[in-house]
Amino acid sequence: MNRLLSAFILLIGVQAYAHAQGDVYLCVDENGKKEYKNTGTVKGCKKVELQGITVIPAPVPTAGKKPQGKPASSPTDFPKVDEGTQKARDSDRKQILQDELKAEEQKLANLKKEFNNGEPERRGDEKNYAKYQERTNMMKEDIARTEKNIEALKREIGNSK
Repeated sequence: MNRLLSAFILLIGVQAYAHAQGDVYLCVDENGKKEYKNTGTVKGCKKVELQGITVIPAPVPTAGKKPQGKPASSPTDFPKVDEGTQKARDSDRKQILQDELKAEEQKLANLKKEFNNGEPERRGDEKNYAKYQERTNMMKEDIARTEKNIEALKREIGNSK
């Protein structure tokens, strides 16, 4: 059991070494508890020499650079769509987006009309001013959300082929 525990702790130390890609220290506190760390500045820590471990660094991402070589291609058995069908699908998609944009713009116009520049008409069930304020705040949120939807739809239409 003690041997298994030692092997487990050593494995954790090896993983810590591979992860930190630096030195590993075995630290023993005043109670005799062993702990592996990547810094040895604490009293009772000794550097552990781990032999036979090869650490392969992760590839460094290159921001703004295009990858070298051929672009990835789809497998040969991947279903293909002819150009006419794809253009029809793209056209349908664009029409759906434009219809959604038109509906959102109409919704925004109705919300702004009802909002009445921050002073919507009070309803009969809003005898309490707090309810009126709550409805006014909800209307502001609805207007902001609808404006964001319109922006997103315009971006999506701009990105379409």
